[in-house]
Amino acid sequence: MNFYQRLVSTVLVMLVAAGCNLKDVNDLSGIPAPELLAIAKESIEDAEYVKALNHLREIEARFPYSVYAQQAMLETAYLYYKRGDEELTVASADRFIYTYPTHQNVDYAYYLKGLANFTRHKNFISRWTGARDFSDRDPQPARDSFEAFSELVTRFPSSVYSTDARERMVTLLNTIAKHDTNIAKFYLERGAYVAVVNRCKYVVEHYQDTPAVEDALGMMVIAYREMGLPDLAEDSWRVLRTNFPNSRYLTELQG
Repeated sequence: MNFYQRLVSTVLVMLVAAGCNLKDVNDLSGIPAPELLAIAKESIEDAEYVKALNHLREIEARFPYSVYAQQAMLETAYLYYKRGDEELTVASADRFIYTYPTHQNVDYAYYLKGLANFTRHKNFISRWTGARDFSDRDPQPARDSFEAFSELVTRFPSSVYSTDARERMVTLLNTIAKHDTNIAKFYLERGAYVAVVNRCKYVVEHYQDTPAVEDALGMMVIAYREMGLPDLAEDSWRVLRTNFPNSRYLTELQG
C-alpha cells in the first residue's frame, strides 16, 4: 500500500469514527428521563435552546404522560419564554393547561402565559427606548395577559406567582383603560360626541380605580356641553369634582 492509499484509508477511518461519535452524541435513546430533564434545564439556562428542546422532545416521546413528560411540557413553555418567542410560549402553556388542568404546577403555566402576553403588548420602539406607556398599541395582548393573570389569582390565590400577577394586573388595567380614553380623545377631536360619551361611560363603569377615569369624566363634561346637554354635563362635573378635586379639568372647564 503506497502513501496515497494509506492516506485515503486513514481519512476514511477517521470519517467513519467521526460518524459513529456523532451518532452517539445525537442518540438520546439510552439516556434515562431524569438525566434528560436535568440536561435540558441546564441547557435552557445556558441559552442552548436547540439542545434543550431536543432533550425535552425526547422525554415526551419516550415517556408519554409520565411525571417527566409533564415537566418537559412545562419546561418547553419556559424555554420559549426565555428565547423570547411569546406566541410559542402561550401555545405551550395552553397545551399544558389543557392536558393537565389539575396539575400541581398549572399555576405556573398560567403565569408564563400571562408573562408572554404582557411582553407581547409592548411595541418594538418601547423596548429600545424604555418607554412604559403602551396605551396606543393594540390592547388585545394586554387583555389576554390580564385574563391569564386573573385566572391565576382567582384559582390559586396563595400561589407564589400571584403577588407579581396582581401587580402586573394593575399596570395592564391602567393600560387598557387609557387605551379607551385615547379612543375617546380621537372621537372628541372629530366632533363625534356621542361616541365620546359612550366610550367614557364604559371607562367610568369598568375601570373605576384607574387614573383614566379623570380623563373620561373631563371629556364627558366637554361632550355633553357641545351636545347642548347642560344637566348631564353638570352631573359629570360634580362626579369629577368629588373624586378628583385637583383635576386640571376643573380649571380648564370652569364656567
